[in-house]
Amino acid sequence: MSLKEYRAKRRFTRTREPSVSMEKKPEDGLVYVIQKHRASHLHFDLRLEEAGVLKSWAIPKVPPNTPGIRRLAVRTEDHPLGYERFEGTIPKGEYGAGTVEIWDRGEYRLLESGPDRMTVEISGRRLNGRFALIRIKAREGGDKTWLFFKLREPAVADRNDN
Repeated sequence: MSLKEYRAKRRFTRTREPSVSMEKKPEDGLVYVIQKHRASHLHFDLRLEEAGVLKSWAIPKVPPNTPGIRRLAVRTEDHPLGYERFEGTIPKGEYGAGTVEIWDRGEYRLLESGPDRMTVEISGRRLNGRFALIRIKAREGGDKTWLFFKLREPAVADRNDN
């Protein structure tokens, strides 16, 4: 995936955000992080590693850790690997100006993937379990609006069926 949009929005002489993807060890699991971003509006940035970049969604409210609570998730530009470690202040006048701190981190396992749906199993410090991202068909043709929510765990009998 290209990081062209990410790079076009930033002046790396003014921000400490990484400009290129970092190498990672093949044995490391897939990166999962949520960064609390105090920008013009407080929100949470969900990032999931895929194909050498971090797929990213902005979530306007605290991410849910209880089934049944759905959160809006707006797809944003891909970010480079290494951004999952970024914490700090993006200077005023720069894209995304404000404070970024890691709210949760860990690994995830991809359970299902398609153009309009992604199901993952997250192993983080705050969030654990199966979560879904479902794309909502926007009325005006946009494709950036998703829902993020925790799935109910299958009943014990369902898990034991073979």
